[in-house]
Amino acid sequence: MEENQTFETDLIHAIFKLVWSRRALERQLLKGTEALDGEVQVGAGTSKKNRPTSANANTLKLSCELLRNFVTEAVQRAAAIAEAEGTDKIEATHLERILPQLLLDF
Repeated sequence: MEENQTFETDLIHAIFKLVWSRRALERQLLKGTEALDGEVQVGAGTSKKNRPTSANANTLKLSCELLRNFVTEAVQRAAAIAEAEGTDKIEATHLERILPQLLLDF
């Protein structure tokens, strides 16, 4: 794999949009249940939570690079564990073993 390869910005943007839309739907559902409980809704309809979320090109490029670094580091750490066990194939158990420290490092 080439060192300059990274994730497509369109793919990352689509993933972000999916997460944003799901969170907005969850907020709406939660807001609907709160209204049913008799709470009074106060304020204008243009609050920060109601505005559409977006990401500019630089943000997407940076997110792609961060994700590439994360995945590369995960594969390298899992490969080291697999090699220490005498196998040349990375398995899910190898990733499970490196994941806690990897998440702390990132």
